[in-house]
Amino acid sequence: MAEANGTVATRDPDALVKEIERTRESLARTVDQLADRVSPANVAHRALDRAREQLQRPEVRLAGGALAAVAVLGVGAYLLRRRHR
Repeated sequence: MAEANGTVATRDPDALVKEIERTRESLARTVDQLADRVSPANVAHRALDRAREQLQRPEVRLAGGALAAVAVLGVGAYLLRRRHR
């Protein structure tokens, strides 16, 4: 590697090889982590986990129950109107 004054620094070849190996291993771990993070199956699992966590919240359950009640009432009203025609 060149120094600021333009001279080339001499390095121990064995130390350089070890540094390259450490860098290569670190890069391989990083690539594996990225591949794991963007894997479609893992993305789907994380989304499912987040949805399950949200569904455990009381306010979400209450809103879901209210939405289900409105849907049942809407379907019931539709069926009653259709029956009287």
